[in-house]
Amino acid sequence: MQGKPVVWFELYVKDMARAQAFYEQLLDVTLEPLDSPDPGYRMMVFPGAMEQGGQGVSGALVEQADGPSPGAGGTMVYFGGEDCAVPAGRAAALGGRLVEGKMSIGPYGFCAVVEDPDGNRIGLHSMA
Repeated sequence: MQGKPVVWFELYVKDMARAQAFYEQLLDVTLEPLDSPDPGYRMMVFPGAMEQGGQGVSGALVEQADGPSPGAGGTMVYFGGEDCAVPAGRAAALGGRLVEGKMSIGPYGFCAVVEDPDGNRIGLHSMA
């Protein structure tokens, strides 16, 4: 295997408008519609490099009528930032829930865990 081992992620949601608003406000980003080959899928992509040589990983919110159920217990995706306490502090006001506040992970920086309004647990990471 060459390059990045993780190249894409998907967070399954039941209400795209609600999920889009939550993530855009939580992470201070703008999600863009992503064409799907399946008309039963609705996707909003996070900003980030999707090509092998790019920095970081990208992914999308996915809404599908008969798709996987959202919620805790799936893959944990970590979003980076300058201070993970800032977005963690916004989660509850945006309809999510703070699971674990900012904590040290030694030389690897700090992390926090929140749930989005669909119950998906996501990690937040920062070096400060």
